Amino acid sequence: MNYNIAIDGPAGAGKSTVARMVAKKLHFIYVDTGAMYRAIALFFLQKGIDPQDTETMAAQCRNAEVSITYEDGEQIVLLNGENVNRLIRTEEVSTMSSKASAVPEVRARLLDLQRGLAAGESVVMDGRDIGTCVLPQADVKIFLTASTRVRALRRHEELQGRGIAESLESVERKIIERDEADRNRAISPLREAEDAVHVDTSDMTVEEAVDRVLEICREKMA
Repeated sequence: MNYNIAIDGPAGAGKSTVARMVAKKLHFIYVDTGAMYRAIALFFLQKGIDPQDTETMAAQCRNAEVSITYEDGEQIVLLNGENVNRLIRTEEVSTMSSKASAVPEVRARLLDLQRGLAAGESVVMDGRDIGTCVLPQADVKIFLTASTRVRALRRHEELQGRGIAESLESVERKIIERDEADRNRAISPLREAEDAVHVDTSDMTVEEAVDRVLEICREKMA
């Protein structure tokens, strides 16, 4: 029997880290929805589609098959059967991904692909609309969050580690703006599913957050 775990929450809450670790401990597939958007963005770039040409994106997206598998514990993103891990982390792909994600037909295509993955495998999927839109019938729904200050501190530390100088105040302001945009976007806004378990990680380590999510999963799947 397949189990689907949906983890939603705002930017900087630690969703991807927690989801990846939970999936590993449960031996489920972690579905990196962001990587799937990057893969379809790469497809558009390979086709020579301009980032502003949303009509062509809408028409062409059905020709892209995007999937996720694992080989020797490594996540492999497949675009029409090809491993594109090394190709989807460029700035050009990131820019195209941002444009493509606003195209309703592209989102619908990836929604179909994501649901297809969840229908065939036990998965942990994270995002902003997984429990409300992508997998509304998920066996377990988690809304993972933290205060804006804690999320800003985490992001600030990450930027410092990469040698990027930005004030904590600036980082926190951007997070607040991102939250506002995510909650008010026209397509699949960020919101907590009515049947989701709310988990605030403000005072938790990553390991404590993972343990809490695993505890919820075991209770729900018992």
